[in-house]
Amino acid sequence: MIFLHALVNSLKLPNKKAIFRLNRIGMDITVVYMFILLFLASLPSLADQLTATGGLGDDMNVVFKLIYFFIFYYLPLIVIFFILLSAVAYLGTLAAKMLERKLKFSILWKMSAYTTTIPLLLYTGLSFFLQLADLYLLAATIFTAGLLVRIITVYPRRNVRKRP
Repeated sequence: MIFLHALVNSLKLPNKKAIFRLNRIGMDITVVYMFILLFLASLPSLADQLTATGGLGDDMNVVFKLIYFFIFYYLPLIVIFFILLSAVAYLGTLAAKMLERKLKFSILWKMSAYTTTIPLLLYTGLSFFLQLADLYLLAATIFTAGLLVRIITVYPRRNVRKRP
């Protein structure tokens, strides 16, 4: 049920109430939520791999194709995605400092994870029917960064004390 609430609130971003509801969700739930989203995003590739009629793995059993998929596609996808998500969150900390907001890396990592919901679901839907180019990844990254900056501006400014 918490994953459904996370999905609904991440679709409502950059709504202020949705931001603060997502902020209350634990980091463990966020990581599992990302595993689920990445699995959904990798379903078109899994379907292509299971229905492929030519190639090296054509004579492999379905179980071995699933194992191959999880080891050589899903696991590297997760590692690369989490590294890129951390890089976006780090850039978000720099933006937060420039905008003088009270935000830490962990909050920005969580928020940047939730901002990827729309691009990942859109990718999943489109990739069943179209062959998506790398330009989609660039557009998704720009969308995520822009949404993260909008989320940063919702948080209050840092109180800077002036010295006499």
